[in-house]
Amino acid sequence: MILEYKDIPVFYNDEGQGKVLVLLHGFLETSVMWENLVSDIKDSYRLITIDLLGHGQTGCLGYIHTMEMMAEAVVAVLNHLKIKKSFFIGHSMGGYVALALAETYPKRIDGLCLLNSTPFADSPERQINRDRAIKAVKHNHKNFIRMSIVNLFSPDNRLQFVEEIEFIKLVAMKLPLQGIVAALEGMKIRKDRSLVLKQMTAPKIVLLGEKDPVLEYDSLTAQLSVLGIEISGFSGGHMSHIENKNELAYKIMQFIEN
Repeated sequence: MILEYKDIPVFYNDEGQGKVLVLLHGFLETSVMWENLVSDIKDSYRLITIDLLGHGQTGCLGYIHTMEMMAEAVVAVLNHLKIKKSFFIGHSMGGYVALALAETYPKRIDGLCLLNSTPFADSPERQINRDRAIKAVKHNHKNFIRMSIVNLFSPDNRLQFVEEIEFIKLVAMKLPLQGIVAALEGMKIRKDRSLVLKQMTAPKIVLLGEKDPVLEYDSLTAQLSVLGIEISGFSGGHMSHIENKNELAYKIMQFIEN
C-alpha cells in the first residue's frame, strides 16, 4: 500500500490482528526483510512494515534523511491507519528511527525492541567511516553494496546463508543512490538517545548478535548495562532476523506478552 506524503510515496504493509507491532528495517534493507518474522507471528499480532525514506518503494526527500525525518514519515503512516500506540521493533538504522520517534512521541510507544542496534551516537571514528562509505557509494555503489551486505553476517555464517546474502544484495541494488547517501548522512549526525531509552517507561529490550561485525558486542553490552537496559544476545552477527530467526520470533513474542 502507498501513502502520499510530502509529494513522495511511502510504502507500507498492514496485516494480521491483535496488538500492533511496527517493524522498521535497517540500512540497505526494505520491509521485505521482515518476511520470515511476519510469517511466524502474523496470526497473533497486527504487523505494520514500512519502507523508510529512500528505501524500497518509498521516495527520497533530500540529500540528508535524518532519523527525525524518517520517524515523521512513520508517524504519518500510523496516523493514516489511525494507530495511536504500538510496539516498535527497529533493526539497526530502524532502531535509530524508533528512538527518534520515541523521543518526540513517547506516548505512542507500547514497547521498544532495538534489534542489532544502539542508542548511542556515532563515535568520531565511526563518523569518518561514514564519510568514507559515502565516497565509496558515489564512486561505485554496487561494489559498496556487495561488500557491505556480506560483512553484516558473522564470518561463521557467510557460507551457510549464501542464498539469503545474494537476495539481500539484489534488493539493495535497486535502491536509489540518493537514498543510500541520504541515510548514511542521517546516521552520521544522529543524536545520542541513550537517555531516551533509559528514561522510557514502556517496556524495552536490546537484542544483539554476539559475533556482530558492526556493533562490538562486549563494549556495547557494558554500556547498556550501566543504563539498566535489558539485553539478550544471539549467537550470530548483525542479521539476527536471518541468522537467528527462530530464536528472534520467540524472543519478540516473549517480550510483547510479558
